[in-house]
Amino acid sequence: MNKAVKLVILALLLSVLLIAISFQVGMQLERTRSAGEISALRERLAKAESTLLDWPQLRRYAEANRAIQPPQPSETRVVFIGDSITSNWSGREFGGFFPQKPYINRGIDGQITGQMLARFRQDVIALNPRVVVILGGTNDFQEGDVETAFNNLASMAELAEAHHILVVLASVLPVNDYSRRADGQPLIQTRQERPAKIIELNNRLRNYASAQGFTYLDYYSALVDDKGMLKADLSSDGVHPNAQGYAVMAPLAEQAIDSALRSKGK
Repeated sequence: MNKAVKLVILALLLSVLLIAISFQVGMQLERTRSAGEISALRERLAKAESTLLDWPQLRRYAEANRAIQPPQPSETRVVFIGDSITSNWSGREFGGFFPQKPYINRGIDGQITGQMLARFRQDVIALNPRVVVILGGTNDFQEGDVETAFNNLASMAELAEAHHILVVLASVLPVNDYSRRADGQPLIQTRQERPAKIIELNNRLRNYASAQGFTYLDYYSALVDDKGMLKADLSSDGVHPNAQGYAVMAPLAEQAIDSALRSKGK
């Protein structure tokens, strides 16, 4: 067998080997992809099952609530109930949640006002606060409407009042489109007429609080810019406050709590 024939045979063998390797790699990638998809589907199924079994997420704070002792006579306990804007406030990167204050954070990421209402008795009333700060509504606008959000917030306020808890109704925060995704594309947060719905809900809350004798906490006016959007330096994603945003909100919340206490007497 001459040298040329050997080279041809060797080239053919190498080609077959490369094809086999490519096939094996492709099959492995397909198995990996399928396994990843199966894992993702299992996670989605588990999340859906959890949602069906505990839609309001009552289990989230059940253990923590059991550990809380009744308030001392001199304690002015305050509970904040809300969505991720409230929940995130406890993060160290945001300055922490009112250090040295007997304030309790009962925010849960992604919640709509209906979920907040469903857990209001467990996560607020049962803790015997003197004041409750209620902030919610922005997640409702993804699929719901202003009327539903307002009714749920009003129901929470009236439940609190019936249990002699002072009510602070917080405005929904503005949003913006200034932030960008990892790929550089704009992160649009103003879809579905969201800014208009926020303004409508806030106006209704302000009027309702005035008529009912509740305290209205106006975060919106302090955080909005001249374009009607959340100030660029107060958020990293156009919805959630950053440390600077919470630094603006904290004294406003304190003032509203003090106002509620003064209105009824400590």
